[in-house]
Amino acid sequence: MINRIRYGIILITIFTISGCATVTKQPAVVEAPVSRKEQQEAQIEQMSKIPEVKRYKRKIAIARFTNETNYGRALLTDEEYDRMGKQASDMLMSRLIQSNNFLVFERPDLGNLKKEQDLSKDINLIGVDVLIVGSVTEFGRSVGGKSGFLSYTKVQTAKSKVDIRLIDVKTGHAFFSAIGSGEASTESGEVAGFGSRAAYDSTLNDNAIAAAITDVVDELISKLDERPWMTDILEVQGNQVFISGGKTQGIRIGDTLKVMQRSKVIKSEQTGFDIELPPKQVGELKVEGFFGDNETNEGSICNITDGDIDRNMLSQLFITEGDKK
Repeated sequence: MINRIRYGIILITIFTISGCATVTKQPAVVEAPVSRKEQQEAQIEQMSKIPEVKRYKRKIAIARFTNETNYGRALLTDEEYDRMGKQASDMLMSRLIQSNNFLVFERPDLGNLKKEQDLSKDINLIGVDVLIVGSVTEFGRSVGGKSGFLSYTKVQTAKSKVDIRLIDVKTGHAFFSAIGSGEASTESGEVAGFGSRAAYDSTLNDNAIAAAITDVVDELISKLDERPWMTDILEVQGNQVFISGGKTQGIRIGDTLKVMQRSKVIKSEQTGFDIELPPKQVGELKVEGFFGDNETNEGSICNITDGDIDRNMLSQLFITEGDKK
């Protein structure tokens, strides 16, 4: 009986002393007052009330994304060392595609792409409006924790920072930059021999980089959306006008588009850049149909609703968004 009492006192003492070194308690899961199905139905109802925003897709590409940190430099080969940059590039590309706001074209693996096109004799690379360049500028890991009497906790943390720039293809001007940071951590612990001691968690690297990309991607998308959308005229046949771009670029039947004529280009002595004077509107179109079967060969069939289009001036004309109604 006395032994049992002593044993109980020892256990109470151990847990009392080691309380300062226990794993952080996870928050309790609380059920929502309504079912998941009811939540989804309510979300769909609310979404249906939001007016549709017209959004035409711009063409973008990631030119490069490199690892500029010192992490692993002494241990890894050049190819292994830059794996972090390639990983960040793939994550950013995936998020831009998932946003469904842009036509995203391949550039980091352009060499492999050109080899395949040479083999198939089908070279059809598409030019883009904006190039994205970036790098992982900071990356590090740390290990912390607490030790108590017969207790132990370990916290592994990875932190990452990425720097991204947008470059105008026509001028080479870097017109925007943004920085994203991310952090990921995991915690483990033991009390009186019970629990776990975590080994090195390599997934924290991936999660930290993903968090940094997520931190910057909304700002990046918002800036890219500010760029004016435009496309070219392919052909004019009577009152019909055929233009590049269709459904995958966000064009819809019934949309109104403007026909614009480029103005004179003058080189600025102050900046050294060529500056194009404001274009003038020479016509208006209404989208009546589509042709093509993918984003690289699709187009729209339009009717002229205002103005007149001179077929001899097609090289000076371009199409842009109409006034929002």
